[in-house]
Amino acid sequence: MITALLLGAAIAYGTATARLRRRGTGWPPGRALAWYAGLAAAAAAGFGHHHDFRAHMSAHLLLGMGAPLLLVLGRPVTLLLRALPVRPARRVARVLRTRPVRFLTHPVTAAVLDAGGLWLLSTTSLYAAMAHPLVQAHLLLAGYLFTASIVGRDPAPHRPGPLTRGTVLLAFVAAHGILAKHLFGHPPAGVPAADAEAGAQIMYYGGDLLHLTVIVLFFRELFPAPAGARPAWRLVSAGPAGELRDHAARDSDAAVADRPGERGHVRRRLGG
Repeated sequence: MITALLLGAAIAYGTATARLRRRGTGWPPGRALAWYAGLAAAAAAGFGHHHDFRAHMSAHLLLGMGAPLLLVLGRPVTLLLRALPVRPARRVARVLRTRPVRFLTHPVTAAVLDAGGLWLLSTTSLYAAMAHPLVQAHLLLAGYLFTASIVGRDPAPHRPGPLTRGTVLLAFVAAHGILAKHLFGHPPAGVPAADAEAGAQIMYYGGDLLHLTVIVLFFRELFPAPAGARPAWRLVSAGPAGELRDHAARDSDAAVADRPGERGHVRRRLGG
């Protein structure tokens, strides 16, 4: 299942970027590199052998934290909105505004799915199912939702402000660290104490490194580039609703990209 999910994501992303190239607008190679690096990290974690607790914790960091961060930097929703024709893009924009999607992508919901699921899997008899494809898919998707809810740059209507997201991020970092310390002293059933200690240290220090990366990205939003400079990261501009309208307008331009005399206008709107 995880293999099919990753393969489908790779094909879909490549198809969308090819569509933009045919329009003459292109897609930043750095985003594509981040996306495929994230898929590769998830594949490496999913194909690993998790009988050893240290290998299991390394896989957790890759699948639940490292891969989602790279995938979020690939900005797949933005790519989708730009690559789709006008009407499908508008339908996607409407879906993003629905209450179920807003609830699922809220930082609190995403944090509960991510950290809560990890606590449940690591401290109960469900630990034996950690290598199951469905569990791996949950770790990857929950990690993606959480990372996107905190530092995502894709359009997201009604995304909470920095205070809410920062508070949730701090709570998540604390919950992850506490779990690592708990596993250090209370190994899962069948895990030798020495392996548990080594694996917990991998989880603790490796998690801190990835959390630090997320924190840096988060603070780049709070301290934007000086006036007059073109910011490399602009997480907040006219607001999520404005971002969606902007993407809808861009897709409208893309729909007429092949008309004589309008290609240059489309390039300017899409940043190509």
